[in-house]
Formats: sequence, structure tokens, C-alpha cells
Amino acid sequence: MLKAVFFDLDGTLLPMDNDAFTKGYFKMLIKKLAPRGYEGQTLIDAIWTGTAAMVRNDGSRTNYEAFWETFAATLGERVYEDQPLFEEFYNVDFNAAASLCGSREISGRAVREIKDMGLRVILASNPIFPVQAQLNRMGWAGVDPADFELITSYEESRYCKPNPKYYSELCKQLGLEPEECLMVGNDVDEDMVAQTLGMKVFLLTYDMINRHDKPIDCYPHGTMEAALEYISSLVTESTNK
Repeated sequence: MLKAVFFDLDGTLLPMDNDAFTKGYFKMLIKKLAPRGYEGQTLIDAIWTGTAAMVRNDGSRTNYEAFWETFAATLGERVYEDQPLFEEFYNVDFNAAASLCGSREISGRAVREIKDMGLRVILASNPIFPVQAQLNRMGWAGVDPADFELITSYEESRYCKPNPKYYSELCKQLGLEPEECLMVGNDVDEDMVAQTLGMKVFLLTYDMINRHDKPIDCYPHGTMEAALEYISSLVTESTNK
């Protein structure tokens, strides 16, 4: 029986070109931190190094700890003194990056319709950002954080996509079996990997990311409207059993 739907954020609920968004976001962050003596490319390289540490996280520490320990090892302990500046950036300046994203009216409607089906809804966005950044981007997407039972972020998570343990940890935390869950996302590698645990999946084909040109016919796929129809059919099927 389907009990919960997990949603990716970037490219799923929130339309975006990942490359364009990342470039614009980094430009804003550099502008914010330049007065503190951070050199642009050095800062970007350190962020990517910290991000890689989160992706490799083996569960022994939070993604927050993995990022900041690696970030400090690259740029020096002074980064801890500047943490309030980073927090201010995500609370305030980061919202200007909304202009780099699109919007789809159906995103908020889809979440509400799925809740009306009696299903639990989880934001399973790759937890490489602070929770405030997740909340901001949800606002840009026109979805209400109050509609989500759980929102993953780097403060709490101990794994990242595409590690299947990211999904198994979520299921355990929510008291769910993987077979009771469905993952909706646009990334063939990061989102569809949930299927290896026994989770159901739906691949959104707009803003789709398929780095290795994998065949997608093995996954239910299409638009958000098609995803809603698929989820509704699963609920009906469960009800009729």
C-alpha cells in the first residue's frame, strides 16, 4: 500500500537550469563574502570540496559537519567566525536567486492533491543546503512547507543522493517500508536510485537530468499531471485490494 510520496525540489517542484542557477548563486555568494577577503574562485573550489565531502558522507556525521570540517580545512578556521555571514546570505541575499528559476502552478496543487489522497508528503531534496535555503526555494516553487511532514537539509541528514542510504534513512526515520513510498524526481541517477530499495518511482521529464543517457522506459515517466494520475491509480489499486 502506498503511504508516502517523496518529492525532489530543484527541477521537480522548482523549475530550473541547474548550471545557470549554480553560476548565479555562486556570483551572489562571492559578492557577499568578498568584503571579508574571500577570493572568488578559491571560495567556489572550497564549496565544491565541501559538497563532495557531503556526497561521500558515510553516516558517521551530519552533512553539516562534513561540509564545515572540510570547508575549514580548505580555507582555514576563520570560516567558523564567518558562519553568521553565511546564515545571513541564505536568510536574505539568497532570495534574489529566485529570478534564476521558473515556476509551475501545478507544483503546489500537486502537493495538496496528494495530501488529499491521504498520503504523507516529504521533501526529499538533496540535503546539501541549510534548511533555510530549502525553505526559501520551496517558497519560490509556490509550495507550502507546512504541507510537508519532513524537509531534508544538511543540518540533520547523514547521507546524500545518489547514495541509497539517503532514502533508507528517511524511511527508517518516518517508520515506513520502502515499498510504501514513491519518489518523484527529475534526476535519473539521484532520484530513480530509490527504486533499488523497493521504492516506487516517477521520473519527471521536464528539466530531466540524465547524465549517462540511461534508458528511461523502465520508469513511469512524464509530466507532473501524469505523475498525479499514476499516484491516484496506485491509491485506487490499494483501496480495491
